Amino acid sequence: MCSSLRVAICGAGPSGLSQLHAFESARQAGNKIPEIVCCEKQNDLGGQWNYTWRTGLDESGEPVHSSMYHNLWTNLLKECSELVDYTFDKHFDQSITSFPSRSVLCDYIRGYAEQNNIRQYIHFNTIIRWISYSEEKKRFCVLNQDLQKDVTQCEEFDYVIIATGHFSTPSTPYIDGIETFLGRLLHSHDFRFAHDFRDKTVLLIGNGFSGEDIALQLFKYGSKSILISYRTKPKDYQWPKQIKEVPLVIKIDKEIIYFKDNSSEKVDAIIYCTGYSYYFPFLDDNLRLKTKNCVYPLDLYKTIFWLNQPRLLYLGMQRSTFGFNIGNIQAWYARDVILGKIFLPSTKQQMEFDIQQWRIKAKTIKNYLDDIYFRRDYIRDLLNITTYPRFNLDQMAEILIDSVKSRIENILTYRDKTYTSVLTNTMAKQHHTLWINEMDDTLQNFLNK
Repeated sequence: MCSSLRVAICGAGPSGLSQLHAFESARQAGNKIPEIVCCEKQNDLGGQWNYTWRTGLDESGEPVHSSMYHNLWTNLLKECSELVDYTFDKHFDQSITSFPSRSVLCDYIRGYAEQNNIRQYIHFNTIIRWISYSEEKKRFCVLNQDLQKDVTQCEEFDYVIIATGHFSTPSTPYIDGIETFLGRLLHSHDFRFAHDFRDKTVLLIGNGFSGEDIALQLFKYGSKSILISYRTKPKDYQWPKQIKEVPLVIKIDKEIIYFKDNSSEKVDAIIYCTGYSYYFPFLDDNLRLKTKNCVYPLDLYKTIFWLNQPRLLYLGMQRSTFGFNIGNIQAWYARDVILGKIFLPSTKQQMEFDIQQWRIKAKTIKNYLDDIYFRRDYIRDLLNITTYPRFNLDQMAEILIDSVKSRIENILTYRDKTYTSVLTNTMAKQHHTLWINEMDDTLQNFLNK
């Protein structure tokens, strides 16, 4: 029965790769699996981690997917992203620092895909144009286009898994007078090189993770002054003197920026660090997730199964803390439902009740500790139902808490701290150069030194 099913996976980023790995692991263990078709619009796997110098449109005239910038280092310690069945020790055959660069993480993701033989399922340069569901046929119609051959086809599937992420469509709010600004204006999605802003005064609108990290990048690569505009309250980190938090922007007049406290500053560039929209234009309205970035989206049972049609699955749609692990465990759970090893509640009302219980709990989150423990409990909920390999989840949560405390204590040095792997007990290697002084972000520079 299972082998006659067809499953479409949209996207070959970390979540899509986790889903492919989950199915391939089941196949290698002797289980019959459905026919799997994964469509990836880029020319290689990795999703966000598939860095490109391009901004705006890609070589096929499609919106660029990746929001990665060239000199990015992870702000989440690798020990919380380490995959249970593919450790960093296994991939690199050596210990590496806890906060590696983009190139290191990308190499790890690609190694994970290669050792699990999952490229065989991926159709690269293939974009999903439309997905609808036929009540009559009880199947999805998936319209996809091969961007290289310019061939469009419609295929039918029993299940569809959306693993396209939600960090590719910039949210760019209007600010009074923004059209008069004379300097460089961009969203963090299009930010690539910090040294482009050397000796410049730069305003960052938004003080979330993107805002704080791009501020550090600009400082590191020689910007004259960096202003971080916050909407509700400042972070109050121990910023270097070149970085200053300022209130909400209320008006722009050419190069002069006016703030809510009646102060003003002259700037050379503005970078929107205002987040992203959940955007699925290829989905029929009755299948489309409509939510903001939160820890437990509405209408998704276990944050995976679309309430109105549970054969439509979404992966990685909540605000994440435990890196690749959440997507991996979600994929395992999703696979076991499709294979008939886990059964969903028999009624929509039962699923709604479970969603509401989690969302009520989410409302009690007051600080980063509550946030981390909420996600820990969510992961444990999935683990308790699946046969996913067990690991010390509490220990992982505790080292994550320690890393957040370290960032609060010193935003400039937290990436220099090292941690012990929960999976292998290997202590991360201290990088040979402090983050603030390290200008070589290449993979080779992080290995064998």
